[in-house]
Formats: sequence, structure tokens, C-alpha cells
Amino acid sequence: MDLDSIRELITDDLKATDQLILDRLASDVVLINQVGHYIVGSGGKRLRPMIVLLAARALGYQGARHIDLAAIVEFIHTATLLHDDVVDGSEQRRSRDTANAVWGNAAGVLVGDFLYSRSFEMMVAVDRMQVMDVLSSATNRIAEGEVLQLLNCNDPDTDEARYREVILRKTATLFEAGARLGGIICDADSTAEEALAAYGLHLGMAFQMIDDALDYGASDADIGKNIGDDLAEGKPTLPLIRAQAVSDEATRQMLRDVIENGGADRVDEVRKAIESTDAITYTARLAKEEAGLAKRALEALPASSFRTALAALADFSVDRPF
Repeated sequence: MDLDSIRELITDDLKATDQLILDRLASDVVLINQVGHYIVGSGGKRLRPMIVLLAARALGYQGARHIDLAAIVEFIHTATLLHDDVVDGSEQRRSRDTANAVWGNAAGVLVGDFLYSRSFEMMVAVDRMQVMDVLSSATNRIAEGEVLQLLNCNDPDTDEARYREVILRKTATLFEAGARLGGIICDADSTAEEALAAYGLHLGMAFQMIDDALDYGASDADIGKNIGDDLAEGKPTLPLIRAQAVSDEATRQMLRDVIENGGADRVDEVRKAIESTDAITYTARLAKEEAGLAKRALEALPASSFRTALAALADFSVDRPF
């Protein structure tokens, strides 16, 4: 099952989610409308909302609240993108100029704040304390992950354990929350809810690992951002951590220097160093292990086309071309 087939399975839900997103973006402040529509309409895959929708349908949900939850998750994700791009000084995302590059950093931060606050308004309207609990905890952990990543920047001694902790909080937490919400809205038993949460967590880990590998193993056009962005920011992601661990001393010192001082101008040199090791294949292997754990968690759910689609999303997360 490819991504188009998955979308077809929940096409009405996705359309309803997109419409709700547009409706809830509305503000009498013109700049909020402009920036919000720009970032939400920038061609994202809607992967996180898809997880919410599929998880709910996999447990037989027949109501409409999963649409609200899918939109809320997308708003939270979009807010983090706006803030990330300001913190990182990014100028391109999804092959377009970032919002902060177009309107400035202040607008990016403040519209991100608006999306966060709007998402919490929508949570209140759902009127489920468990939903509030899961999403408030998730947003807190995402913020912690951002700060942990900031602490790791320009630190060549960042190891794999520290890297995993960052991506668990920064990325996997929202995947986990979205999948768990699909169970909550169905009043699922604890076994099904925890299975969905585990699925989301491992899927998020796999997805971020592959994203980090793509920063060195793909083209700008393939990943929709500038190759070497992580390098310029001194982020020691898994490919760099692995390359340091298995390189000769001269290469290891070069990589340490690049992490400490930033090295967008040395991206070709770093890519050659990474390609001379197993760093990309190592990262991809660990991502596939995470995707496998995600699919294994789904075995606790009843068989259905929606469960199959969730498993296919795990495969999609790691099968993106380098």
C-alpha cells in the first residue's frame, strides 16, 4: 500500500481535516491569516493527522471528533516548524522559503504562538480531560526536546544516547500522542491504547532518523531544504555521530571541528567522510528496526485495512530514497 492508497482510504477524513484547519486558521489579524495559510498550505504530507485518523478508524470509530484531533495535532506540528525555523535560521522548507524568511523572525514566532493557543482552544472544545492531558504533556516534552537539541549543538561529544533522547522528545512524542489519541477517542482499552502509543513512538523515531540521514544522502530537491542545514547549525545527528565513531583520527578531528564551529562551507568534505563509512547504512538500519517495532505493536489491534495502512506508513517512513 503506497501513500496515495493510504490517502484514498481516508480521503473524506482528510478533506474534513483540511477544511477544519482552514476554518480554525481564521483571524481578524491579517498577518496571522497570511502566515498561517502559507505554512499550512506549503505541501506537507499531513503524516501526523493521518496517524490520528487511521488509528481511530482502525478501532472502529464512527464519530467526528477524530477530525478535531487530527487538526489539533497538525496545528501543534506547524507551530513547532515555525519556531524551529526561527531558532535554526532556516531559509527553506518543503522547497519553499520559510515563513521567517518571508515575514521575519518575529512574525514566525508570534504566529507559532497563535497556532499553539488555537490548538488548546480546540482541545477544550473536545471536552475530554485525557486529550488535554496527553497533548499538554506532549507539547511540554517537545519544548524540552528543543532545548536538549540546543544544548547538543556544537558539542562533538554528543553520543547516540543523547541524540535518541532529543528525537524521542522533539519528534517521536507528537507521533506517539497522535496515535494514542486515536485510541482515546474510541474509548479503547489500555492494551489497544498502549499499542497505538508504542506504534507512534517507534514510527516517529524511524522517521526522524531517516530525515537526518537524508541531510547527507539526498539532494536539495528530494528533501525540500538545503543540504547541510544541520551541519551549518552544528547539530550532531546520528550520521555524524556514527562517522566520528568509526573514522580514522584525522577524519574524526575534522568532523569534531565542523560540529564545534559549524561547517556549511565544508559539506562536500563531510559528505565524503560520511560516505567513506557505514554511517548512512547504519542510520537506515536503526530506523528500520524502529519501523519494525512500530509494525509489531500493531499486532495487538484487530486486522483491518486501516491497520494495514498504519503498517504501510511505517514502511514509507524508512523507504524514502537517498
